[in-house]
Amino acid sequence: MTTHTEAEIASQPECWRRAVENVLAGALPQPGERVAVVGCGTSWFIAMAYATLREQAGLGETDAFAASEAPAGRRYDRVLALTRSGTTTEVLELLAKTDLPTTAITADPDTPVMTAADQVVVLDYADEKSVVQTRFATTQLAMLRASLGEDLTQAIADASVALAEPLPAELVEAEQFSFLGTGWSVGLAQEAALKMREASRSWTEAYPAMEYRHGPISIAGPGRVTWMLGAAPEGLREQVEVTGGTFFQSDLDPMAELVRAQRVAVARAFARGLNPDEPLHLTRSVILSP
Repeated sequence: MTTHTEAEIASQPECWRRAVENVLAGALPQPGERVAVVGCGTSWFIAMAYATLREQAGLGETDAFAASEAPAGRRYDRVLALTRSGTTTEVLELLAKTDLPTTAITADPDTPVMTAADQVVVLDYADEKSVVQTRFATTQLAMLRASLGEDLTQAIADASVALAEPLPAELVEAEQFSFLGTGWSVGLAQEAALKMREASRSWTEAYPAMEYRHGPISIAGPGRVTWMLGAAPEGLREQVEVTGGTFFQSDLDPMAELVRAQRVAVARAFARGLNPDEPLHLTRSVILSP
């Protein structure tokens, strides 16, 4: 029987196509605006990726914050809040206390965020039944990338490849993972590590690729995987392999490579007798009591 998580992972190429065909540009940050992007958990990591891409595109200064850590009093032209559930306490509290223009992206139109933000983009077709977030995260990033003028044709094709290729046994059986990224894929590396923790309770870490050699490489070794999302810095593969560790990298778009990581997380969950739809100690949304 296919789990909700498996079905949602498999649906990503179609969700991405729909997202790039329906970009609500008027509600999203405009060129030249100074923007704060906020979220919690997965949404924070997606915010990190988008903030880097937007600045690289020359469209305006863009900062990403965990919603609970957004600095008070710093002036922005817009706050962009990412929240699949529309009920996350820290996001709603931030929207309630800011006097800045706000936009939210959510999956559920019947939640408090619909009135908490000035403008709302609803991606209800990418909503999920699983607690573990997969397709909503990548679908909103696909839309945001398209809003920056990116052509995602290759990324969508790469996602289909990531879904079709067999999973290497060394990934399913590994003792430990270190996910690495550069630029916008640093946020995706963080998200890949989170998926491994949530779905399969795996020992995972994540770093900017150039920082990995400043200490974390000390844990590399046999049975452990250093997984690069995007292009690796020169010499890094060799430095990992000399430890006896596995260095894994592909030519796929980093967002598509995240899809492969999601699949590995599910496969590892099954190998450990876990249900990826119901990760331990987690709920769909973190709602804090007053």
